[in-house]
Amino acid sequence: MTKAELIDKIASGTGLSKADASRALDSTLNSVKLALKKGQKVTLVGFGTFSVVKRKTRKGRNPRTGEVITIPAAKVPKFTAGKALKDAVR
Repeated sequence: MTKAELIDKIASGTGLSKADASRALDSTLNSVKLALKKGQKVTLVGFGTFSVVKRKTRKGRNPRTGEVITIPAAKVPKFTAGKALKDAVR
């Protein structure tokens, strides 16, 4: 499902215009991004939890040359599905 398709579903399910649904979705996604940027968790009960995890520096290989390279430490977003979402997918 693309973002445009999701906006269509939101608009039809709530009776909002597509423009309002788009603004609502953009605002929601922006709020999640800002919370993660601050290092906070975002928990949507029944859906899942967005969080930030720290990856340590590690060794990797350049697939073309086989040369060992160092992959720097980084903070990356993580999503953990909630029980209700897992059950719905099963």
